[in-house]
Amino acid sequence: MRIFRFALILFFALLAFLPPHAQSSESYRGMLTARVRSDKLPPPLHLKDYVKDGKLTLGLRDAILLTLENNSNVHIEETQIEAQKFALLGQFSPFDPSLQSSLNVSRYSSPTYSQLQGTGVTGNTTLNSLSQIGQVSYTQTFITGTNISASVSSNKNSTNNSYYYFNPYFSSVLNFTFNQPLLRGASRFANTALIKIARRSLEQSRSTFEAEVNDAILQVINQYWSAVQARGALDVQQESLKLAEASYQRDERSLELGALPPLDIYRSESEVAARKVGVIQGRYALDQAEEALRLTIGADRDSGVHALELDLTEKPQPTRELETIDASAALAQALGQRPELAAIKDSLANDQTSIRLAHNQLEPNLQLQGFYQSSGLGGNQFNITTGQLIAPGGFGSSMNQLFGFGYPGYGASLTLSLPLKNHSGQAALGSALVSRTRDLNTGGQIREQITREVHDAVEQLEEARMALAAGTTSYDLAEKSLASEQRKFELGVETNFFVLDAQAKLAQAELTLLQTQVNYRLALAAVSHSTGDLLSPYHVQISDLSR
Repeated sequence: MRIFRFALILFFALLAFLPPHAQSSESYRGMLTARVRSDKLPPPLHLKDYVKDGKLTLGLRDAILLTLENNSNVHIEETQIEAQKFALLGQFSPFDPSLQSSLNVSRYSSPTYSQLQGTGVTGNTTLNSLSQIGQVSYTQTFITGTNISASVSSNKNSTNNSYYYFNPYFSSVLNFTFNQPLLRGASRFANTALIKIARRSLEQSRSTFEAEVNDAILQVINQYWSAVQARGALDVQQESLKLAEASYQRDERSLELGALPPLDIYRSESEVAARKVGVIQGRYALDQAEEALRLTIGADRDSGVHALELDLTEKPQPTRELETIDASAALAQALGQRPELAAIKDSLANDQTSIRLAHNQLEPNLQLQGFYQSSGLGGNQFNITTGQLIAPGGFGSSMNQLFGFGYPGYGASLTLSLPLKNHSGQAALGSALVSRTRDLNTGGQIREQITREVHDAVEQLEEARMALAAGTTSYDLAEKSLASEQRKFELGVETNFFVLDAQAKLAQAELTLLQTQVNYRLALAAVSHSTGDLLSPYHVQISDLSR
């Protein structure tokens, strides 16, 4: 009996200290972030750190970091990860331990109809009884599918029936039961499959989020260089307007001196008006480009910062030798690190787990059950003949007898449920197979898209590199042509018409050069986006967002 008591104590110790699979570091507090906990939208971060001399001064990396910190679309996509975290947490619920307690009190009175009811020999007596039942139970399911239950209950019953040996009496029961699946749901895999699927789904959501961030970074790069180009184009238009105004002023002086026919003044005057239109359009294009960039970096959420002028410090001119990318190497890099492929890999792994789980659910349901119980009885013991108290007792004596294990009960059963048809299990297996087929084709489609993106990006870079070289040459020649026409005009060999035409061609050549410089920058970003390399410098920030 001492051995059994020791085994019982050990059993409860294992219950308390042997954690089931659900008791892991993946807890509610561990998953809950400050952003999710807050009931208010946080203000934009670190914008004021970039305010210098009354301007919002930004390099390209600064704009990207601000986008990762403040962009609403990025934070909306981030919530998919947060939702998947708690979906994972919910899969631990089958392993949650449960402690239940109950207390029931009832009193009954009834008229007697027999002397055997122990209330006397007359017919006008009343039979009274008071029952108080208390119970505490603990249940737990483990990752092997084993379900255990332990309960302690005690019933105190008092009555005016004189035929009771114990009155009041305490009847206590200690009960242990277990249930173990032997086929369906019998292994660690069968009971943790949904947790594994949820974990992979969480990783899949992180990969999907990285793909969204990859697109967001490319978007802010495009917007940054669009704003730089718009600023450069406005500068070119303003410089061209100054040249046209200088020519017009020179023509006005020539007209006053009689050296220019009156009708010829309209040519330079109309050129000034046309270039003013270009300046107005360029200023509007700059405002639009800068406003789009402000929205992306979250500056619109701070009225003070939003009103500041942007000072974009990056220059479109390449700072090193123009790059040439090997298409095969770029494709291999893309196939190795694009987050979309990691996401589909997790999805296929989940399909395999679902298929294996569905096969398990098609097996017969064989259950092994067992129980052990001990009983105890206590209370004031009376001699039913004389009505004298033989021995006092109560709840304590009932518990002593209960844990003395002198009145045990035990048993076991084996139950087999063999369904003749299992349409739900077959449907689950079929759905898992279809999901795998779909994901296999989706993976192939993603690889095709990545291959096309890499090919187009490499071709775009090659075209931009060649166009930049040609644009540089064109601009140099346009400068020389303007200088030549200006010299000819000063010598009186040609009219101002050729000077104005050379100015317009120089302005167009400068705009073209600016466009080719920006296109080259964008082409480099497109290559990095297609290979997944655009994310590399910002993995720390992305990890902070999706932790």
